[in-house]
Amino acid sequence: MATDAKRAKITLDGKTDAFDPLKIFLSWCDSVNLTLSDKVCLSKDGTVAEYGMLAKEDIEEGHVLFSIPRETLLHQGTTEIKKVLEDGMKSLESGSGWVPLLLALLYEYTSPHSHWKPYLSLWPDFGTLDHPMFWSEEERDKLLKGTGIPEAVKSDLEKLHAEYNDIVLPFMKSHPDLWDPEKHNLELYKRLVAFVMAYSFQEPVDDDDEDDEEKAPSPPMMVPMADMLNHISKHNANLEYTPDCLKMVAVRRIEKGEEVFNTYGQMANWQLLHMYGFSEPFPTNVNDTADVQMSSVYEAAMQVTQSKTDKQLLSDKWKMLGEMEIVGEKGVFIFGQSGSLTYSELYTTLKVLCMSRQEFEEFRENEGWEDDEGDEDDKMEQALNFERLMELKTEWKRLLHAAVRLTLNSYSEDVETDRRLLEDQEALAKLSSRERRALHVRYGQKSILQRLEQLTKPED
Repeated sequence: MATDAKRAKITLDGKTDAFDPLKIFLSWCDSVNLTLSDKVCLSKDGTVAEYGMLAKEDIEEGHVLFSIPRETLLHQGTTEIKKVLEDGMKSLESGSGWVPLLLALLYEYTSPHSHWKPYLSLWPDFGTLDHPMFWSEEERDKLLKGTGIPEAVKSDLEKLHAEYNDIVLPFMKSHPDLWDPEKHNLELYKRLVAFVMAYSFQEPVDDDDEDDEEKAPSPPMMVPMADMLNHISKHNANLEYTPDCLKMVAVRRIEKGEEVFNTYGQMANWQLLHMYGFSEPFPTNVNDTADVQMSSVYEAAMQVTQSKTDKQLLSDKWKMLGEMEIVGEKGVFIFGQSGSLTYSELYTTLKVLCMSRQEFEEFRENEGWEDDEGDEDDKMEQALNFERLMELKTEWKRLLHAAVRLTLNSYSEDVETDRRLLEDQEALAKLSSRERRALHVRYGQKSILQRLEQLTKPED
């Protein structure tokens, strides 16, 4: 089954004229020394999206598909208003770190003389962006309840509005010769935020630099041509960063006629839909995950706790787990295709919540595990795949099972309803693109949770 289009892109279809946006873009690429291999072409036929990149002939691993000079990248350091942004950098600090790039895009996108106009003209109104942030709240709740996306979008929109009103708008008003709030309004800003979410790249931080101190992520940048490629988890190309340029390189042999795919990283379907506006069809996303809220484990434990004294003990255990930074109010336990991805946090939480009063008092007094016991725990918590989860103590499995049930019950539809819809090709074809993408997200999560539920089911 073909993946829903990541986004619509304007491309060369063999019948172009002098005003074709992509033809103008490709001419611009030549003028800025952005080199495209003769072994690939842009096409709307034979791709998972409306447009994409195809191999015109067999391509060997290591072949450079295209190369982009660093001066051709669009970011706050290359924009025409670089000096203004540098001078105002302190006032442009924000939680996202995106404000300088977004101000640069507001200016360059609306400037008729922008150096990047041939590139930015590929998105005449950003109307093809279809992130859940553009869906109605009712539609998000109906199609995506339980997936975590509605909550993420709500948080995004609150931060976006505050960022625009508190940082961007005052800065634009202080530079009326560059920005006009009537033209550079909140709606355009919102579209550009989605544009950056879906199309920008961040250069990897070199882990070998200096010491192991946590490093701030590099600011996002727009990379012409690289954003023309679609994504799948089993990709065949990867973007490499060098001091002089960025190169898209084949990471395996690509057959003639095969689509060239980049990767955005190991991303679950809910992340792809939230950040990029598309999802991979179930079950093709090998990086798909499902979350169990940490609070759901606590809620499940509290539901089977009877006495007031035991409830207080459970509360004390949860408080200590929070102090140890094992759990958090909005934290989640993440499960992938093979088992727990947050195995250390999960193992510690289950163990502490299932401790007897005496065991917990000793644990609290020792401020953690005894050395010998810790060694044994390390062996278990480092391999909490689905098979190993079956070996957990009965009480632990019962608690996890109850938390998974609470999670499954948080979705609008049960897993079997979604499964039947996914298998009914006629009904599936009648779904809108939003409904179809949401279905793949929901069912991917539910399939992982259902397996976890079955493996932790208490014995009769």
